[in-house]
Amino acid sequence: MSESQRWFLLITTLVVGVLVYLLAPILSPFLVGALLAYLTDPVADRLEARGASRTLAVVIVFLFLSLIMVAAVLLLIPQLSEQIQTMIRQIPLALDVLHNRLLPWIENTLGVPINRPDIDSVREFFRSHWQQTGNLAAQIMGSLTRSGLAVAAWVANLVLIPVVTFYLLRDWDLMMEKIQRLLPRNLEPRVTLWARECDEVLGAFIKGQLLVMCALGVIYALGLSIVGLDLALLIGMLAGLASIVPYMGFFVGIVVAAVAAYVQFQEPMVLIWVGLVFGIGQALEGMVLTPLLVGDRIGLHPVAVIFAIMAGGQLFGFVGVLLALPVAAVIMVLLRHLHEGYKSSRLYSSDKPESTGEVE
Repeated sequence: MSESQRWFLLITTLVVGVLVYLLAPILSPFLVGALLAYLTDPVADRLEARGASRTLAVVIVFLFLSLIMVAAVLLLIPQLSEQIQTMIRQIPLALDVLHNRLLPWIENTLGVPINRPDIDSVREFFRSHWQQTGNLAAQIMGSLTRSGLAVAAWVANLVLIPVVTFYLLRDWDLMMEKIQRLLPRNLEPRVTLWARECDEVLGAFIKGQLLVMCALGVIYALGLSIVGLDLALLIGMLAGLASIVPYMGFFVGIVVAAVAAYVQFQEPMVLIWVGLVFGIGQALEGMVLTPLLVGDRIGLHPVAVIFAIMAGGQLFGFVGVLLALPVAAVIMVLLRHLHEGYKSSRLYSSDKPESTGEVE
């Protein structure tokens, strides 16, 4: 790489970073559309390989995505709203269990007195306000209705996402080819290799891990519903989303489910069934889901995932969260090649002529 190329890449990176920072408020629909196009491009490529035109393949994929979104809105949203209200109604009962059972058991077991909070006032507050809190969606919609600009921006972003997704998916391969042609000829083979490695990393975490998250959410929700837990769908979705980091979904889900199950049934035996549900889910993840959907492709370390998401959100908000994993994948690939270059350099091997007499 020549000196002019280094300066060009550095300036380009700085300009792109500044533009992302300045345009962050309007980038969300474009990034979501690009993410959806990236996830569904392999499906469109397979349909195209079977004889369909690119436009027809994109239309089929787009209609399939639309059906999934409509089904999610019609089936999941009402149930989630009902379960959120159920959770809020159970808060006073949870406070009673905490005050009358859990805290006395801790005091008797550990022999340590605990300064109990004024739970009666908290319980009375929730009992008198749970209807207002449970109608949170209506309050949010009411506040949005009073702000015409906020409603217009929200609707515009919602409409813009499918439009951006459709056009990006239709021209995805063409755009990738044009970007490849724009690369300097002496850098094109190396950058292409890095791009393929980045795609492997992203494929393991954005494609594979996303499917694992959805599958685990379904498994946990079905298992907890069989146990009879009222908040099965809500806790299952929470555990599935937390599974973006391996094992985090298991620990978060089993703790929340155990608390909710004990509050609802107030029987210790139900905790065994909750543990069985999450044990089965964890076994399926390790033996079936991860080998089948993720495979042995190189992935990001769980700590790297947590740090990337938190750092992206801190620096750029929601846009930073969307960009966190792709940027982390690129950095990981660059660091791996930098490490390989360092291991093969004289700086690492310290090969020096023995006849010089220099002190090492």
